[in-house]
Amino acid sequence: MQKILAYLRSKIALYGAVSVVILLSALFLLSGNGGGDEQTLIVQSGAFIQQVSVSGKVVAAQDVDLGFSNSGRVAAVYAKVGDKVQAGAALAELENDDLRAGILQKQAALARERASLSVMKEGTRLEELDVALSEVESQKVALAQARNSLVEAVQNSFTASDDAIRNIFDQFVDNPRTDPQLELVVSDLQLENIVEKARLSIESKLVAWQMNAEGLAADNALPGAVSEARDNLTQISMLLTNANIALNKTVPTGAITPAILDGYKADIASARSKLNDVISSLTNAITAEQNAIAKLETLKKSLTLKEAGTRASDIAAQEADVKAAEADFMNARAQLGKTIIHAPFSGIVTKMDIKAGAIASTNASEVTMVSIGVFQIESFVPEVNIALIEIGDAAEVTLDAYGSDIIFSATVMLIDPAETVRDGVATYRSILQFSKADMRIKSGMTANAVIVTQKRMGVIAVPQGIVALQDGRSVVQMKEGDKIVERVVTTGAISSLGEIEILSGLSDGDIVIVPTVL
Repeated sequence: MQKILAYLRSKIALYGAVSVVILLSALFLLSGNGGGDEQTLIVQSGAFIQQVSVSGKVVAAQDVDLGFSNSGRVAAVYAKVGDKVQAGAALAELENDDLRAGILQKQAALARERASLSVMKEGTRLEELDVALSEVESQKVALAQARNSLVEAVQNSFTASDDAIRNIFDQFVDNPRTDPQLELVVSDLQLENIVEKARLSIESKLVAWQMNAEGLAADNALPGAVSEARDNLTQISMLLTNANIALNKTVPTGAITPAILDGYKADIASARSKLNDVISSLTNAITAEQNAIAKLETLKKSLTLKEAGTRASDIAAQEADVKAAEADFMNARAQLGKTIIHAPFSGIVTKMDIKAGAIASTNASEVTMVSIGVFQIESFVPEVNIALIEIGDAAEVTLDAYGSDIIFSATVMLIDPAETVRDGVATYRSILQFSKADMRIKSGMTANAVIVTQKRMGVIAVPQGIVALQDGRSVVQMKEGDKIVERVVTTGAISSLGEIEILSGLSDGDIVIVPTVL
C-alpha cells in the first residue's frame, strides 16, 4: 500500500491536473447565485506550491575504511568495535619512538631560528651598544700600551746595540768611530777588511739612531723608528757574527795573549746573546701592536654594525631559515602521523582487525568507522524530475518504519552532475540530509520525501478545470451580478496540487463558475 501511495504522489507532482476533481469536490463546494444551479468559487490569493516526491534509503552521513600509511609493528590499539570515538581520536599506533625524538629535535631547531629572528628584528639594545662602546675604548687603551711597549723596545734595541758596539766590540779596535782598525792579527785579511768597513758604517747609523730613539714617542714617527731599529739590528748582528769569526781566526801575539783573546770572545758572545734578546723583544712588541690594531678595528666594525641595526637582507635570510625549520618540523610531524590512525570524524568503530604486536601492512584496510548523529537519505531521482530540484530545497520525509503520520524535515544537500543508470533509466543520485539528529532514524531505513521545489505567497490560482481554451485564448466563466460572462485570463505555472497560476484577468473577490464536469 505504501508503494502505491508513493507512486501516486509522484504522479501528482508531475501531472497536477489529476487532483483537480478531488480538490473541487472537497474544498470549493458551492455558493449559489440566488436561484441558479451553477457552482461558484470566490477567487482568493494564497500559497502556490510545487513539489516532487522521491524515495530512497537512510545512510550514514560518513563512512570510511582506515589503515596505516606505513608498515610496521603495532604498538597499541585504543578502540574496539562498537566504541564511540570523537573526531581526531587515536585508534591505533605503530612503534614510532624514533620519529617522536626527531620531532623534538626539529622543534628545538625551529625555536632557535625563531629566537634569532626575534633578536634581529628587535635590533641592538642600548645596553649592548654601551658594552660595545666600552670594549672599543678599552681596546684603544690596550693599543696605546702596546705602542708604548714598542717605543720602549726600540729604545732598548738602541741601548743594547750601542753597548755591544762601542763598549764590547771596540775593545779590540783602534779609532773605531773614524778609521776602525782591528788590533788583532787575523789570518783572513778579507774578513778583517769586511769587519772594519762594517764598523765605520755602523757608526753613522748609531749617531742617527740615538737622536731618533731619545725623542721617540707613540706617534706617527713610530713606524719609521721601528723600521730603522730592525735594519740596524740586522747589520749589528751581522757585524758581531763576523767579529766572532775574526776572533776565532786571530793569531795570539805578545800584546794579545790567548787569555785576552778568550776574554774578547766571551764578551762578543754575551753581546750577541743580549742583542738576540732585544731583537726577540722588539719582534714581540711589533706583533702585540699589530694584534691590538686588528682587534680595535674588529671592535669598531662590530660597534658600527650594532649602531646601524640589522639589515633587511639579513632579516629576510633569517626568515627563510625559519620557514625551512618550520617545513622540517611539519615534515617530521607528518611522518609521525603516518604511524597513527586517527578518527577523521566522530562516529562508531565498526571494524578493528589489528592487535598490539602484529605487523601492519601499508594502506591495508584495518579499521572501519561510520558517523553518528545526523543521517542522510540517498535517492535516485528520474531525469524527468531532476530539473525541478535544487540544492537547498526543503523536504518532508516519512519513514516506512514509522508510517506516514511521523514527519521528519530534511534539506537537499547534493545532486550528482552525472547520471546513474538504474534498470535502464537515467537517474541522478541526490542526497538529502535530515535537519537534526533523531534517535529513531537508523541506517538502512526506507524513506519517502516530498521536496518543495517552489513556494510563492500571494499568488492567484484556480483549479485547472476552471480555465477553458477557446480560439487560442484562456477564458473563465464569471458571475457578475445576475449575469454569467466570459473573461480572458493569462495563465502561468501549474502547482503540484493541480492549480494553475493566473497572471492577469482575475482579482481577489472575483466569482468564477465551476464546471459541473471537469
